[in-house]
Amino acid sequence: MKAFVFPGQGAQFVGMGKDLYDNNAEAREMFEKANEVLGFRITDLMFNGTEDDLKQTKVTQPAVFLHSVILAKTLGDEFKPDMVAGHSLGEFSALVAAGVLPFEQGLKLVETRALAMQKACEATPSTMAAIIGMDDEKVEEICSSIDGVCVPANYNSPGQVVISGTFEAIEAACAKFKEAGARRALPLKVGGAFHSPLMEPAREELAKAIHEANFSEPICPIYQDVDAKPHTNPEEIKENLIKQLTAPVRWSHIAQNMAADGMTEAVELGPGKVLQGLIGRTCKGVEVSGMQ
Repeated sequence: MKAFVFPGQGAQFVGMGKDLYDNNAEAREMFEKANEVLGFRITDLMFNGTEDDLKQTKVTQPAVFLHSVILAKTLGDEFKPDMVAGHSLGEFSALVAAGVLPFEQGLKLVETRALAMQKACEATPSTMAAIIGMDDEKVEEICSSIDGVCVPANYNSPGQVVISGTFEAIEAACAKFKEAGARRALPLKVGGAFHSPLMEPAREELAKAIHEANFSEPICPIYQDVDAKPHTNPEEIKENLIKQLTAPVRWSHIAQNMAADGMTEAVELGPGKVLQGLIGRTCKGVEVSGMQ
C-alpha cells in the first residue's frame, strides 16, 4: 500500500517549485492563481527570494503548501494514495491533495493559519528545541518538571522529540535534558512555540475559518497529527485540524500506524527529505522516496 506524505514548515528552500512553474502549464496556472489569491507574488519569493524571506511564517506556510499541492495535482492519475498524512502544516496539503478541500479554499486557510500564528509568536516571544537520544516518556517527564510553558510539540521519530515553550522554560529544559543524558538538546531557529498552549489565540482564529469551510470526504484515509489515527469523516477532520495548533504532532505514531495498516511505500511530496528520513528510521522495510 502506498502513502503520500506532505512536509511542514522548515522544509523550504530558495528555488522551490521553479522547475514545476517553468515546465508544467497546469502548475504555472496554479502558481499564478495563488499569487492572485494571496495578493502578492509569492512565486518571486519562492524562486528568487532570500532565506530570510522564506523564513517568515506568513510566507513559509503558503510556499510549502503550494509546492506540495501543485506537485500532487500535476501527478494526475499517478496520484493514487491508499493513505495520506502531513506533518503540521503538511496536513493542509494532504487534505487538499486528497480532495477534502478545493485548492483556493485550502490556500486561504493556510494563509489565515500563518498570519494568526505569526501574530501569536509576536505577542509572546517563544521558541522550540530538538531533543535527541531520549525516549518519549522521559521527555514528557522533564517537560512537566519545568516552570512555565514547556511541552512536547513534535514526536518525530523514536529518540527525536521537539519541545516548545517560552525562551526561559526551553533554556532550563535543555540544561536538564543534557544533565539527564540526552545526546543533544538543540535550540531551533523558529519564530515561536508552535504546537503549544501559546498558540491558543491562533487556534481560536483558525477555528472560525475552518468551521466556515466546506470539507468533503477524502479519497482515502488521512492520518491526522493530533491522534495519529486514520479519518474520513469531514467533521472529525475539522475538529482534529483545529486542535492541531495547540497539540503535539504525533508523527512517529502516524508512521507506525500506517505501517501497521499495510503501508509498504511512502512518497514525500514537497520540499526537502525530512519525512523520508523520519519514516525510514521509524518503519523498517518501508520503501521511501520523494518528489520536489
